[in-house]
Amino acid sequence: MKVTPTAIAEALLLEPKVFGDARGFFLESFNQKVFEAAAGVRLPFVQDNHSRSGQGVLRGLHYQLRQPQGKLVRVARGAVFDVAVDIRRGSATFGRWVGAELSEENQRQMWVPPGFAHGFLVLSPLADFLYKTTDYYAPEHERCIAWDDPAIGIAWPLSAAPQLSAKDRQGQLLAAAELFD
Repeated sequence: MKVTPTAIAEALLLEPKVFGDARGFFLESFNQKVFEAAAGVRLPFVQDNHSRSGQGVLRGLHYQLRQPQGKLVRVARGAVFDVAVDIRRGSATFGRWVGAELSEENQRQMWVPPGFAHGFLVLSPLADFLYKTTDYYAPEHERCIAWDDPAIGIAWPLSAAPQLSAKDRQGQLLAAAELFD
């Protein structure tokens, strides 16, 4: 597994080895020992999630204030622009974001550590988005930061207004949001 650091040291791009031939391909999407050695992260994964979205859907920026989740994310079909935002007040990179295209072609994964908000924009006609989490989903602790907060300034590759859920339309500005200390 190849690990590429991002501009925020804790958020990582991971590229598994892909073995392909005329029949198709094989890759190991997750191996605890390899992940720990490559990423230097030793946290248990307790839940796997799968979402499907159409082109132009933007989900995020989500996080759980209590029971914070680290997320190992990837795309099985299609392509997304994936974003992690550091929302730990005491961090040297507080309020900064990193983003990368994740797709079925590049097979990249992103490690989004606990203490970060996460979101993605679907770039392809359809995308199947898979992610492992280090804690269970707890809707009572879920929060949302506005995807278009100018204080964060995410350069989303938008060609039109994104499709948002009611929850995501209600996202808080970073300055007003409940955050991690």
